[in-house]
Amino acid sequence: MTDHIDPIPASTDKKGWLRYLPLAAIVSAAVLGAVTLGDAISFDTLRDNREALLAFRDSHYALMALIFALIYVVIVAFSLPGAAVASVTGGFLFGLAAGVGLNVLSATIGACLIFLAARWGLGEKLAARLDASEGRIKSLKTALHDNEISVLFLLRLVPVVPFFVANLLPAMVGVSFRNFAWTTALGIVPGAIVFTWIGVGVGAVFDRGETPDLSLIWEPHVIGPMLGLAVLAALPILIKALRGKSGI
Repeated sequence: MTDHIDPIPASTDKKGWLRYLPLAAIVSAAVLGAVTLGDAISFDTLRDNREALLAFRDSHYALMALIFALIYVVIVAFSLPGAAVASVTGGFLFGLAAGVGLNVLSATIGACLIFLAARWGLGEKLAARLDASEGRIKSLKTALHDNEISVLFLLRLVPVVPFFVANLLPAMVGVSFRNFAWTTALGIVPGAIVFTWIGVGVGAVFDRGETPDLSLIWEPHVIGPMLGLAVLAALPILIKALRGKSGI
């Protein structure tokens, strides 16, 4: 059977071209940011300004936390370069516990914003077409709906999935926003702990004249538990497949 997706009549698109503005703004900002901010948000910038940042934090802790969170939200929401540096900076400025909290909160808010922009733009129309489809496409859509939580956790826990892909893809296929939000908040915690932990010791790294080594995430004692969590997230899908309840 050939897959068929019925076209959505133009009359049903009440918002017209306005619905594409948020997504267009994100794409434009991402391209502009990749060109202009490549060297601005870097470990060199953090090293050169660390004394000023620490002094400002010590005198205006709450304000520094707010500014940091807002910058991180913008980085994630517009897919700008520097998310890893921001996570490390969170550990450097606020320590492990507060740093993880700020990193997770900021990244989750930014991810939700880009999700909503994509959903309001292309996502609604694409999701409607998937709902109206037949054959294999409909089976895949049904399987995704049945395993939504597991798939969302896998997108967050498997390190090779780029963060912006894990933000945009669910919006395009009609994933529940509530499920997206809470699985994002929980799913990014392991990675946030790793990067924040690196940030806690980044001052000593700078003192030695070195650059923080983000390859720590690929060390067996770090990547192993993360992959273990990914396997746990995939278990419901595997069990359903073995029982013949999945359409995949």
